Amino acid sequence: MPFAITQTCCTDASCVAACPVNCIHPTPDEADFATTDMLYIDPRACIDCGACADACPVDAIFPVERLSASLAGYAEVNADYYEGKPVAGKLEGDSPLFHQWYPLRFTRSLPADMAPLDVAVVGTGPAGMYAAQDLLLHTSSTVTLYDRLDVAGGLVRFGVAPDHPSTKGIGESFARFHTHPRVRMRLGTEVGRDVTADELAQRHDAVIWAVGAPAPRDLGLPGEGRAGSIAADTVVGWYNGHPDVPRDAVDTAAGRVVVVGTGNVAIDVARVLTAPAADLEGTPIDPAALAALRAGAITEVVLLARRGPEAVAATAPELRELLGRSTVEVVVDEHDPRIAESLDGPAASPSHALLRGARREKIDWSVPAERPRVVFRFHSAPERIDGTTRARGVHTADGTDIPAGLVVRAVGHRGRPVAGLPFDDDRGVVPHDAGRVEGRPGHYVVGWIKRGPSGGIGTNRTCAAETVGSLLDDAVAGRLPSRRPASRLGAITRRLRRG
Repeated sequence: MPFAITQTCCTDASCVAACPVNCIHPTPDEADFATTDMLYIDPRACIDCGACADACPVDAIFPVERLSASLAGYAEVNADYYEGKPVAGKLEGDSPLFHQWYPLRFTRSLPADMAPLDVAVVGTGPAGMYAAQDLLLHTSSTVTLYDRLDVAGGLVRFGVAPDHPSTKGIGESFARFHTHPRVRMRLGTEVGRDVTADELAQRHDAVIWAVGAPAPRDLGLPGEGRAGSIAADTVVGWYNGHPDVPRDAVDTAAGRVVVVGTGNVAIDVARVLTAPAADLEGTPIDPAALAALRAGAITEVVLLARRGPEAVAATAPELRELLGRSTVEVVVDEHDPRIAESLDGPAASPSHALLRGARREKIDWSVPAERPRVVFRFHSAPERIDGTTRARGVHTADGTDIPAGLVVRAVGHRGRPVAGLPFDDDRGVVPHDAGRVEGRPGHYVVGWIKRGPSGGIGTNRTCAAETVGSLLDDAVAGRLPSRRPASRLGAITRRLRRG
């Protein structure tokens, strides 16, 4: 029986390299890889060897006959991806890794006498760790990992929902490098407070910035600053125990919560806030958050979207999981005739098609939900957040008032300026050329601070490969700046140790 890739796929593509018969696509060299929600196994070519499952860092791959009831549909999802496509086969030769879709390539050629590099990586989330992994596995570099928090992990530790423990599992793959003999850890070290960008450049041959996009975007609506109106990052940090988020940051006494947005973060927030407490026990959820949810009164989360169902932002795996829960109903508010037209028309995407499985009704917002539910309300842009001292609901552009005790904005993120580096304020990124920071030789960017808040965990692997490739090209060509004398380096090191 073939294997199948399931909901928690992070598109890391470790499975692609492990597969001996080229049955996993899209691969990093294929155009679809940049936009895919997940990877897929071709059941016609799979030889049931299990190499992909062994390589998967998030335990997303299983034999079809062992899929649980909630994951059974992924056998069809994988097969459907290959409908109408030819079966990929290997080319003539001894190695099964040479095949028709793309040839095996060695893209880097480093001089045998190249001196080891000393590289700083600022940020220990997926982007930073993929860059560190690349350097450690393919060069003799020494890597110093800096993070402003006292614990490593970044978004893997504090951004993944607690009911997705297998996705959090990729953190274990990264953590093995924390004790690598060529790695030094500098946790609790904040750039701008404990060390500057220039000082890092003086201490290391190169600096890779993997600081993400930590600033939540605002809606710019009247009433947005009231108590009870918070960013989705606050909710995510709250249930993950982020040290910067107070344990009482989320008021669970509200019966109804309005979330502005329909992306994966909005879905995570809706799913966790409406989950039975028993389903969250045994997960890495923060104990204070679990206690608050158990004692709280949230029974309904409303997801507001400015556009129609065809533009739903969540990926198909996230929606499939939400729709598959038996304890929480998913409803589409059919308040606008355009919604039925969209759902009954041609599917614009797999996510759009999945929404057809949700029940439809016209919601009376004056009546509380009788049982836990998540409501999608499309064509419903928020116009203001109502209330006096705290948020009490949302008024939409179509004139509807939706009472709510908590309003959450989940409309994206943007990067923050890094002192000492250029910054594109319009895009919220550091301007660069293939990862090279403009005007700052020896400085490089990777992840969301490089490309903006797009792509999942695995996207950072190819992003890091490009940046590390640029760094190594510069090292070979002699374009890295010279470091300062050792006496200056010792002073910086002593200051970091005192901090």
